[in-house]
Amino acid sequence: MASNGHTLRLVINRDKHDSVIRGLYLVTDHDDNLITRVEAAIDGGARVVQYRNKNQDRESRLALGLELRELCRRRSILFIVNDDLEMAVSLKADGLHLGQGDGDPREARRVLGPGKIIGVSTHTLSEALEAQAAGVDYIGLGAMFPSRSKEVEHVAGPELLAAIRNSISIPIVAIGGITRDNGASVIDAGADAVAVISAVLSHPDPALAATEIALLFNRRAPLPRGSVLTVAGSDSGGGAGIQADLKTVTLLGSYGSSVLTALTAQNTRGVSGIHGVPPAFVADQLDAVFSDIPVDVVKTGMLFSAETTAAIASKLVEYRRRMVVVDPVMVAKGGANLIDRGAVSVLKERLFPLAYLVTPNIPEAERLTGASISDEESMREAARRLHRLGARNVLIKGGHLLAGDSVDILFDGAAFHRFASPRILSKNTHGTGCTFSSAIAAYLAQGDPLREAIARAKRYITAAIRLAQPLGRGHGPVNHILAAEDVRDR
Repeated sequence: MASNGHTLRLVINRDKHDSVIRGLYLVTDHDDNLITRVEAAIDGGARVVQYRNKNQDRESRLALGLELRELCRRRSILFIVNDDLEMAVSLKADGLHLGQGDGDPREARRVLGPGKIIGVSTHTLSEALEAQAAGVDYIGLGAMFPSRSKEVEHVAGPELLAAIRNSISIPIVAIGGITRDNGASVIDAGADAVAVISAVLSHPDPALAATEIALLFNRRAPLPRGSVLTVAGSDSGGGAGIQADLKTVTLLGSYGSSVLTALTAQNTRGVSGIHGVPPAFVADQLDAVFSDIPVDVVKTGMLFSAETTAAIASKLVEYRRRMVVVDPVMVAKGGANLIDRGAVSVLKERLFPLAYLVTPNIPEAERLTGASISDEESMREAARRLHRLGARNVLIKGGHLLAGDSVDILFDGAAFHRFASPRILSKNTHGTGCTFSSAIAAYLAQGDPLREAIARAKRYITAAIRLAQPLGRGHGPVNHILAAEDVRDR
């Protein structure tokens, strides 16, 4: 522990190995439609596929293995065979992974040749050192956590991984029970790759599940860490809209790109004019960014018209964007409508089903659901209704309730999660919604799992309101820069 009471995060740069064993390492299961699910996982960011099949006869295993090998070659993905040297030779695999006692890595090297990749599962430091001395290219270390895929005798945990990291000079693949929610601790402990089975392949959307885990590795990247594209309107006053988005993303340490949907003549007192960007040009901007600049998370704000919203939805589908944070901006702080009536329907019908997270405040949630919201229970019901529209996760922001703490409610389709902070009475709240959703997007892009990203963004926006200074003669903006310094120092 650090002297200030905060846990130290071990971050080790392993780029010097320049290893192809890194990132999301997918191990196959025995369920139906394997090829389809594996390809979806590759779409989501899997970089290695290990073929594990002990249930079928040899002919069936070979046939399925050939399909997987061809898929991996088409997609430039490493194809590793599990525990079967003869099968690895027959399939002309890129390498072989051996369990403890399942074969001699030196013999595997002799048979496969120097250009192939050899890995060995280990559970202790002595096993890891023995495998490294045998000349393997990487080790698997586990189990990190109890696993649903098989009985676990040794739970090494992230602590052991961190303890042996400096003794091992080859890549370490962390194995066992790793998910989106606990994977960050494994990566922080020094894993070069994480091996998963059910967390991706048993998920209803393997591509999304793979993306969630693959993004966790951004926490090891240099600054700017992760990339966020904001698709929103311009606020000439600088407190909200695309200006607030880019300030937030940059100050929190990510790279920000932008697509403008509308121009507003706006200051702290309100909006005096709106000029919509032609939908075709919005699409042109999206093409320009997506065709050249890596984008980890897309965040949408003011979309203005039905035609623009539809164009954005089409491009998100075309470019297979899965990490999309939708802030359904509808009304400016001063009361001006920022979206037309037809756009609300398109938003619900076409954009929400593409959203990883939707972040309405209470007035927006009321307009989207037609229900009145007066307390936390009605916030939960609104979240359920919006989730049924297709959004994977829904965050109802409770800042508009008048009593008690400022409470936001997350619904992930299975459970509710509550985020509370002291309510701050201030008129300088211009840009709170844009800033909060952009902070969530930035933290997601940097490798935080969803609940951690929301919690960190909640601390940021609370500080931004608390530290806001009067500016202009209306609702002043939140303080982006002092808030970033405040959360950085904690």
